Amino acid sequence: MSWQLAIEKTVTGLGLELVELERSAGGLLRVYIDRLEADSFVTVDDCERVTRQLQYLLEVENVDYGRLEVSSPGLDRPLKTPEHFERFLGSDIDVTLRVALQNRKKFRGRLVAGEGENAGWGLVFGEPGQEQVLNFQLDEIREARLVPVIDFKGRKAKPAAATEDKKPDGDLTP
Repeated sequence: MSWQLAIEKTVTGLGLELVELERSAGGLLRVYIDRLEADSFVTVDDCERVTRQLQYLLEVENVDYGRLEVSSPGLDRPLKTPEHFERFLGSDIDVTLRVALQNRKKFRGRLVAGEGENAGWGLVFGEPGQEQVLNFQLDEIREARLVPVIDFKGRKAKPAAATEDKKPDGDLTP
């Protein structure tokens, strides 16, 4: 068994997904992990757990590396497998095609299931009322990534019932 497959088995054995594996010059080994649940994010504890397990594994497999980095794939997570595309149906993604279509390679839109004989995937893009659908197969794309969603609104306000017990502003008495 190759060490790459051993890394994947170790990560999945911990209940996580191996998203990407990179080996760089200078001995850097990067491992990107993600949670399988759509609404949860990789934590520092997840990274620490995977790091500990991989250090043991890489020693046993006699893999030469200088430094190991384990992290989340980030908000602009890459989509590489059919399972990734299935999991993120309905999400906004950026797609870069291998070959230009109508003089463009980069598209941004909502990921949908493809239609037709060789269904594949679809990308809905354009202004409302003038939307277009780009159907594609995985082998036709160079790269696909989630569009980062950032919410700067902060914490949501508590319901009124939860705030009735508070003293008026400026009142410091117990």
